[in-house]
Amino acid sequence: MANKLISEMGLPTSIANIFAARNITTAKEALSLTEFELMELLDVGMARVTSAVAHISEIVSPPTQTALSLMEQRVQNEYMAGHLPTRLKGLDEALGGGIPFGVLTELVGPPGIGKTQFCLKLSLLASLPASYGGLDGRVIYIDAESKFSSRRYLLLVIQDDRNWIKEFPRNIPCGRNGKGGMPTVYPMAGRILVLRPTSLSEFTESLQHIKISLLQNHVKLLVIDSMAALVTGEYDQGPTRQHSLGWHISFVKSVAEFSRIPIVVTNQVRSQSHDGTSQYSFQVESRGETVDDHTRFDSHLVAALGIHWAHAVTIRLVLEAKAGQRFLKVAKSPISPPLAFPFNITPSGISLLNDEGIEMKGPQISTIHYQGHEDIINFDSERLQ
Repeated sequence: MANKLISEMGLPTSIANIFAARNITTAKEALSLTEFELMELLDVGMARVTSAVAHISEIVSPPTQTALSLMEQRVQNEYMAGHLPTRLKGLDEALGGGIPFGVLTELVGPPGIGKTQFCLKLSLLASLPASYGGLDGRVIYIDAESKFSSRRYLLLVIQDDRNWIKEFPRNIPCGRNGKGGMPTVYPMAGRILVLRPTSLSEFTESLQHIKISLLQNHVKLLVIDSMAALVTGEYDQGPTRQHSLGWHISFVKSVAEFSRIPIVVTNQVRSQSHDGTSQYSFQVESRGETVDDHTRFDSHLVAALGIHWAHAVTIRLVLEAKAGQRFLKVAKSPISPPLAFPFNITPSGISLLNDEGIEMKGPQISTIHYQGHEDIINFDSERLQ
C-alpha cells in the first residue's frame, strides 16, 4: 500500500496536480515528509496539507480489527488450509484434523522410536485417492539417513486384510495379483519420490528443484528424514552451521507457505555430556558405541538443531520411551494443550493405546525420555526403523 499512487486516491484534482508537479507520486513519498515540509514544498496552506495527509493515511492504512475478528479469521484460515489425517483418532482431534497444511511439523525422538514408521504411514495416507480419505497426490521423501524401506511401505499397505477392509474399501487399486507373492501395490508405491542427498549441498540443490516440481508433479506431502543428519554432517557446531541452518529454515518454511501442503521434518536428539560437549545419537552409533545405559543417556536428552529451529516449527511431536512404554507427545501446537499418548508399533504402523491423552505440565512437556525400550523394530525378520 505504501507504493499506491496518489493519483488513484481520489484527492481533489487541484491538490493531486500539485503533488504530481512536485514529483511526489506515491503514498510513501508523501508520508515520509512532515506536514511543514509538505507545506513548503507544495506551497499551499497547512489546512490543505493536513486534509491531504489524513486522506492518504486513511487510504493506505490497514483497517483495524478486534481480537474476536482475528480469532475468527484464524479459525477460518486453518479450516480452509486443510489437514492430512493421521488415522490416530486422539492425535487428529488434538491437532484439529491431523497434520496441518502450510506449516512445518516436526517429529523428534531417539533412534528406533518410530519416527520413520510415522513418516511412511503419512506417505501412504497422502498418496491414497481422495475418495478413500487420502490427498490423492505424490510424496517427496528426502531420505537423508537411508532409512526409507520400500518393503516396509508395501507391508503397511497390505499388512492385514482385516485392517485393510476396515479402513478402506476392497476395490482400491491395491489388491493381490492372484499369483501369490508381492501384492500389486505399484500404483501406490509409484507415487513416492525418494531423494537421498549425501550432503547438505546436495540437499540445498534438491530444494531448488523441489519448489518447482511441487506443482508439476501434484505433490501433496514433503518429508525430510532427517534434518539433523544433513546439517550435522556438513558443519561443526558454531556460527557457520547456524547461518546455514537459518537459510534452510527460511527456505523450507517458504516452500510450506507457497505450496500449502503438509511438510513433516524429523529431528534427532542429542546428549549433553558432563563436560559440556554435544553428540547426536546417530553419531554415537556410527562410531560403534552404544546407548544401552538408558538411565545416563536419558538424563541429558534434548532436541537437536537448537532454539532457532524450535521456533520455526509450528507443531512439535515428541516420540519417547519411558519405563518400557512408548509415548507420542504433542509438545508444541497453537491449538492443543500438551498431551501424551501411549502407543505401540504394529505391522500396520503406530497405534495409540487410548485416544484421551494425558495432559502434561512443566518440565514433562520438553523433556525427552529414552528408557527401557528395544531399539529394533522387526517385521518379517527385517530391521526397520
